[in-house]
Amino acid sequence: MTTPAGVAERLASLVGALRAHGVRIGTGETVDAARAVAELGLADRELLREGLAATLLHGPTQRQVFDSVFDLYFPRGVGGPEQPAAGREELRNRLADALAADDRAMLGRLAIEAVDGFGGYGSSPESDGWSSYQALERLRPQTLLARVRDTVRGQGGGDTGFTDRLLEDEIRRRIDAFRALVAAEARRRVAERRGRDENARRAVAPTADRVDFLFAGQDRLAELRRTVQPLARKLATRLAARRRRAARGTIDLRRTLRGSLSTGGVPMKPVLRARRPVRPELVLLCDVSGSVSGFSDFTMLLVQALHDQFSKVRVFAFVNRIDEVTGLLEHGRADPEGLGARIQAEAAVTGYHGSSDYGMALGEFAERYVDAAGSRTTVFVLGDARTNRSDPNLPALRQIAERARRVHWLNPEQRSRWGTGDSVAPAYAELVAMHECRNARQLSALVARLLPV
Repeated sequence: MTTPAGVAERLASLVGALRAHGVRIGTGETVDAARAVAELGLADRELLREGLAATLLHGPTQRQVFDSVFDLYFPRGVGGPEQPAAGREELRNRLADALAADDRAMLGRLAIEAVDGFGGYGSSPESDGWSSYQALERLRPQTLLARVRDTVRGQGGGDTGFTDRLLEDEIRRRIDAFRALVAAEARRRVAERRGRDENARRAVAPTADRVDFLFAGQDRLAELRRTVQPLARKLATRLAARRRRAARGTIDLRRTLRGSLSTGGVPMKPVLRARRPVRPELVLLCDVSGSVSGFSDFTMLLVQALHDQFSKVRVFAFVNRIDEVTGLLEHGRADPEGLGARIQAEAAVTGYHGSSDYGMALGEFAERYVDAAGSRTTVFVLGDARTNRSDPNLPALRQIAERARRVHWLNPEQRSRWGTGDSVAPAYAELVAMHECRNARQLSALVARLLPV
């Protein structure tokens, strides 16, 4: 079978949009997707969605981006602005019946009618648009929960083993599914007006590993925590390969040239300096205040998952005081989402106020824990270098840098903001290497490149 006419170009555009959002798709996967379209056809949209997802994606974390992009390039083929608008109460009554019956086909048609009737805005062809928020705000499906619950009970749905709580959870799930249908329909219409490629670039949320740590919500942070173990396995493989290459040692030029005398000056057998493999030590200094805490928590969990790659790992957390939390981190491996709360509750990381004070924290580390930094130690400082107008204590950071083998500062703010407001990032960057690290993708690349072997 062959791909239907016009669909090949649309499939290529979908693949391009997914690549732009960081989904790695090769030529082989694209060919497999085209074969899936040819076999499955376009009659069953959800079957086509699953077929393309199976051929193009490499993990569940990419599914959210895929679904949004798929809705743009393979929209529903029913409904449209020409459909007559239904009244608000009539539509709510039909929606309540569809939710009670869990009629997904009807929910799809009602989502189209909701956008038709309540999602449009603007008064000219240049400004007209579609808003799922506006449609849902007018329709307010969440207020139908009690009515749908009573309807299901009246139909005998309450006798199927559901408790009241489980029944309400199921109805909420159906309402959330309807809200997603409305959002997808609004995106489809915006895409038709503005162009699918532009809408896919601007309106589709990025994958979790490309979301800025400073702006990630709790749901995205939880999604990132679930990727720690797979990411750690990949990084451990890279580090082990680097260590094997480094264990061979560098060329001993003098002995190589001496040995080449027997072959007329041609170095047929390079002589390598023997290298004694030594696993390095790692120390983390982590700002756990405010929005920076999500970045620090994720990095701590990642390093803990990589602990076998080092002879020793010590982790210190601070806000305006610093305390060692290595034991808390090991204890929290089974509960990564509770790590931040445990640190705040059990570690002495705050003093007389709750704002970051890098100068005080660095000074306390240099005074109490400076022995943790030695000639085999690599120190990573995690934070945005915003001191809330307090003394940055540059001598303390200089002392740490002089004792440690290397010091790297990972800053979750974009480079253009360094030095603005209360940021002293440029001053710290004169003493240690500072790197922009805004998302999990940048973090994994930096860890693979900067960690010693």
